[in-house]
Amino acid sequence: MAIDTTNPVPDALDTPRLSTRDKLVLFVLCAAQFMVALDFSVLNVALPVLGADLGMSPSALQWAVTAFALPSGGFLLLFGRIGDLYGRRKLFLIGLALFGAASLLATFAWDPASFLAGRALQGLGAAAIVPTGMSLLTTTFPEGPARDRALGISGTLLSLGFTVGMVAGGTLTDTFGWRSTMGLLSVFALIVLPLAPGLLPESRTPDRPRLDVPGAITVTGGLLSLIYALSTAADHGFGRADVIVTLIAGLLLLAAFVKIESRTAQPLVSLPMLRRRTVAWGNIGGLVTFSMMSTVVFVLTLYLQEVLHLSAFETGLVFGVQGVLSAVAGTYAPRVIGRFGPRRTLVGSLVGQGTLIAALLGLDTGSWSVWLATAAVSLASMCHLGAIISYGITVTSGVPDEEQGLATGLVTSTQQVGITVGIPLLGVLATTSDDLLSGVHTVLALDTVIVLAAAVLVATGLRVRSGTVEAEPVGAR
Repeated sequence: MAIDTTNPVPDALDTPRLSTRDKLVLFVLCAAQFMVALDFSVLNVALPVLGADLGMSPSALQWAVTAFALPSGGFLLLFGRIGDLYGRRKLFLIGLALFGAASLLATFAWDPASFLAGRALQGLGAAAIVPTGMSLLTTTFPEGPARDRALGISGTLLSLGFTVGMVAGGTLTDTFGWRSTMGLLSVFALIVLPLAPGLLPESRTPDRPRLDVPGAITVTGGLLSLIYALSTAADHGFGRADVIVTLIAGLLLLAAFVKIESRTAQPLVSLPMLRRRTVAWGNIGGLVTFSMMSTVVFVLTLYLQEVLHLSAFETGLVFGVQGVLSAVAGTYAPRVIGRFGPRRTLVGSLVGQGTLIAALLGLDTGSWSVWLATAAVSLASMCHLGAIISYGITVTSGVPDEEQGLATGLVTSTQQVGITVGIPLLGVLATTSDDLLSGVHTVLALDTVIVLAAAVLVATGLRVRSGTVEAEPVGAR
């Protein structure tokens, strides 16, 4: 693999050491991102116990997840832009306070309505925390080795938070009850919130353009509709009327959003920025790596417990190994990016992820398969972590500070949509199959094809092979 001379990145070994203040700033921002990632998975294992305690029917339990996913994904772009215009630090602090208060409400919920209200407010807080936290990180640390290192740590904790949540959820529920999973999140918020005001610098765009209200309404409504449709389809399939209606509505609203942005003097999302090769193809790589890896984790959870009959704790240990190796990958990813450049690292990581997912096709009913599953998913997650970090750097590199909220909003929207879209589109093939093992193999085979095909497309789109990639519009010659 040749060095990407068009986007040279200094060797990570030459990265200047972070000052004490820089480390504290990084701790605050990464702890907030870790907290949000933890919230995605910590409640999953606790759902049956939670439902029995609050009197929620099995069909209603999906709302424990959907109530969080709807606002957290739907308002990301809007809140990212509001942070650009009116202050990222201010909105970040508001999001933290709201998330902490909502976590307390969910902890002490007395009925389904109060619990779901807490989850929805958590999602709204997360929608403010994630894009503003990312843009504060990219504007605090200058483009180059320092930012690459910061994004590497952030990406590692994002992946680790999701995995730790899967392991911690079962342990906390068995030991202290399901309410402790929500209580843990409120503790995180209470630790981070007092530190943030004195450490984080305020940043916003130098001018104060008007907020694109029509664009905000259409993109938020479109994302809300799309996420609802995909989340509901994961449990009930695509045949339900509400799924079909909201899916069509979401696509129409997003199409209207693109039309509005092309005619608005001060758009919510700059279409020229979306036409940058790095932004467009970087986000495609990010969408694929998130959606396909979340699908692998989902079907492996089913396989380990339903086919190999592992307990929830033993299944958690498998993903615990995955989390440890992902953390290791995060420490070395900046070195790899420093050697080969973020675009080549993104493509190489996708190839590695797809190849290792293909290795999982060897799973069968034998007890030895647990070792194959552990090794392959852990190594695939290391490649996945490399893709997460390199796509974030690829998308945000070369973007002016005044548009960092937009760029990071796109990055985080890609994460949210990716996590949401994979399971309903592919995971349902395993859950509806007469033979679960056969269904798992089908999902893994499709997953492999999609990831490897995306690697080829991203390599072509970014001109990685020719070594002439530039941050130019997609349609430029």
